[in-house]
Amino acid sequence: MKKLGFGLMRLPLLDPDDEQSVDIETVKKMADAFLAAGFTYFDTAAGYHNGQSEIAFREAVTKRYPRDAYTITDKLTMFMVEKEEDIPGFFAGQLERLGLDYVDYYWLHGLQAESYPKAEAFHAFDFVKKLKEEGKTRHIGFSFHGDAKLLEEILTKHPELEYVQLQLNYLDWEDERVQSRLCYEVAAKYGKPVVVMEPVKGGCLASIPEAGEKLFHDYHPDQSVASWAVRFAASHENVMVVLSGMSDEAQMADNISYMSDFQPVSPEEEAILWQVKDIIQSSIAIPCTACRYCVEGCPKHIAIPDYFGFYNDLKRFGPSQMRNVRRRFKQLIERNGKPSDCVKCGKCEERCPQHLTIRDYLEDVAGVLES
Repeated sequence: MKKLGFGLMRLPLLDPDDEQSVDIETVKKMADAFLAAGFTYFDTAAGYHNGQSEIAFREAVTKRYPRDAYTITDKLTMFMVEKEEDIPGFFAGQLERLGLDYVDYYWLHGLQAESYPKAEAFHAFDFVKKLKEEGKTRHIGFSFHGDAKLLEEILTKHPELEYVQLQLNYLDWEDERVQSRLCYEVAAKYGKPVVVMEPVKGGCLASIPEAGEKLFHDYHPDQSVASWAVRFAASHENVMVVLSGMSDEAQMADNISYMSDFQPVSPEEEAILWQVKDIIQSSIAIPCTACRYCVEGCPKHIAIPDYFGFYNDLKRFGPSQMRNVRRRFKQLIERNGKPSDCVKCGKCEERCPQHLTIRDYLEDVAGVLES
């Protein structure tokens, strides 16, 4: 299998303020280019684009290609089921939206300290194992957002799981919260191939400070900034595939250009990556990847990732962005809660893959955007 996967999480939109308004025609063109280049791995989940990601896959791929032309991964998202009895219907709904009678890979979605006990209590591990026995999925595994200690606990208790999906990128490689390297090493220790998510950290590693861009450009004038991040993730021996959440045809073309004949990063390139990592870390105010998991269940419907993005723009680019940010902020609060509406319930922090102190950050953001 070629090492590039199409993550259907940040698809092109007809309305940039409506996550459900997926531009199906553009997705078709992107899927065509992806498959024509010899790539086959697609990844989705029920929560992506509020269910429209699975439907987009059905329209762009299921209806237009033979079943052996692609593989598809879907996920059992624990925070989307309220009781164990809901799980079979949840999976059935996914198959319906995908237009399929089986999936190639089925993961327990986003296991971490808060969701793992629920997965055990709901016998979710037994459920995915049964799906495999029945032929409704060919492979089972889980995506993971916890620390290395919890990962080892899960892999020790559940050797039946075949794969682990991890957040892995050069910015988080030694991060104490994300623990990319430590988790990767645990997966390798247990012989579990790794599927990489967030190699470009939600786009953060595609738009970096000028000093970092210069280091990359001076070494590879024709390579994109994002290519360095994807190649870093793909260069690890135990990585099976690297997911890229591509949002337009240009991103697809760029990824295909260097992943069709993939070349691992050299020691010299890795040294440059560590220099760039230090530059980036000094410029990011809130390390949010805009995955939007925090938005699900927010009682005040606060557009947390969007407000964090505005705040980061102001901190990074200065007063020159204030007018633009104010305009976008005013439009967004017409349909969403303001940062100051936060009631401190903590649901967002329970679901945050980056383990951010979201409630504290919202106070900072409110002080800037609402002043």
